[in-house]
Amino acid sequence: MQALVYTLIALSAAGVGATAYFGLTFTPAEAILAAVVFGCVCVVLMERTLRQRAENRLEKAIEDLSRLLATDAQAGAVLGQRINAMADVNADLRLEGVEADISVLGTVIRQVAEAVAEIEDRVAKPQPAGRERMISATPPPAPVRETEPVIPVETLRQAMADNRLVYHIQPVVTLPQRRPQGYDLVPRLMLEDGDLADQDDFMPRRSGQDGRGGADLLRQIEGIGLAEAITICRRARSSGQPIKLYIPLSRATLGDSVAAEQLLASLEANRVIAEGLTFSIAEADWQSLSTPERAIAAAVAKKGAGFSILNVKSLRVDVAELASQSVRSLRIDAARFIESPETYTDFHASDIADYLARFEVVLLATGIANERQIIELLDDGIALVQGPYIAGPGPVRPDLVVETGRAPRQQLRRAEI
Repeated sequence: MQALVYTLIALSAAGVGATAYFGLTFTPAEAILAAVVFGCVCVVLMERTLRQRAENRLEKAIEDLSRLLATDAQAGAVLGQRINAMADVNADLRLEGVEADISVLGTVIRQVAEAVAEIEDRVAKPQPAGRERMISATPPPAPVRETEPVIPVETLRQAMADNRLVYHIQPVVTLPQRRPQGYDLVPRLMLEDGDLADQDDFMPRRSGQDGRGGADLLRQIEGIGLAEAITICRRARSSGQPIKLYIPLSRATLGDSVAAEQLLASLEANRVIAEGLTFSIAEADWQSLSTPERAIAAAVAKKGAGFSILNVKSLRVDVAELASQSVRSLRIDAARFIESPETYTDFHASDIADYLARFEVVLLATGIANERQIIELLDDGIALVQGPYIAGPGPVRPDLVVETGRAPRQQLRRAEI
C-alpha cells in the first residue's frame, strides 16, 4: 500500500515539474527543483500521518494491555482469597465428621438387616443367651427410688458443727494405660468412734429450700468441697503439676441466691484454675433445673468450669445442646451398660462413645468391679473409668505431689495424689 502511495507521489511531482516547465515557463532546472520540493513535502506529510497512526495504535494496545493486567490482578486477588479460605478450612475435622456419619449409617443398616433376620428366626430359634451386642429401642427402666441415708440429719448437723467432715479423692483413669485423668472430690464423715462414713450414708437426698430436706447441709458440704478443690488446684498448679477435680454440686446450691453468688465469686477470683474444675451434678437435678438455676449454671460455664452428669440413665439426649452448656462428660453405670446397652441408646455399643466425642463430650463408666468389665469397655471405645477395682477414695496428701506418669495399682488403690 505504501509503495502505491509513493508511486503516486512521484507521478504527482513529475506532473508538477512538467506543469512548471510548460505552463509557467520555468527553466528546466527550476522545474526539476519544483518537482523535487513537491515530492519531499508530500513524503514528509505522508510519514507524519503514518507515524501518528502508529502512535495511536500503540497507545490503544497499551490501554488494552493495562486493562488485561488489571483484570489479571483482580483475578489473582480473588484466587488468593479463595486459597486463604481453603487454607483456613479444617479439612481433617470435616472428614472425621463425615467418616463418623458414614460409620453410624453403616451401623444402622447393619442393625436393620440383623433385626430383620432376627425377626425371621425368632419363631424357630430361641433368643441367644449372654450379652446381646445389638441394641434395640427398649425404653429406659423406671427410676429407682433412693433410700434415706443411714445417718439422720440431726446427727449430720452435729458432726458438721464438730468439723468432722473430710474430703477424700477418688481417681478417674484413662484406659488402657490407667493414668489418672482427674479426681472426684468425695465427702466422708468421721464418726465418733473414728470410722469414716461414705456419702451415701449421710448425704441428704432431698434438696428442698427448707431445712427439713437438708438443703442447708448440702449447701454447706458443697461450699466446703469447693473451697477444698480450689486449695488443691492452686497448690498443684504452683507445683507445676495441674490436676482436674470433679466437685459435687446440686440444686441446693444453684437454687440459693447467696450460695450461688458465693460460687460465682469464688470462680471469678480463681479463673486461672477454673478450667481444671468440673462440677458433678446428678441427672435428675440437671433435668429439673429451673430457669434461674440454668442461668447460674451458664454463668459458671462462662467462668471456665464445666459439668459432669452423674447417674445417667439414658443416652437418648441432645448431645449438641449438652456440649453448648459446657457438659464435659456423661457418667454411666459400667455393669448396666455392659449387660443391657439397649437401655441406654439405640446406637451400637461400640459407636456411642465416638458419637459423643464428636461433640467433645466424654463417656465415663463408673462402678468398675473387675477386669472383665475393663476389657468390655475397651472394646466399646470407652476410655474413662472409675470404680473400686481401679481405686477407692483416699486422703489427699498435704504436699499435693501429683503423679503424671503411669501409676502402680497399689498407688491407685490408695487414691492419693
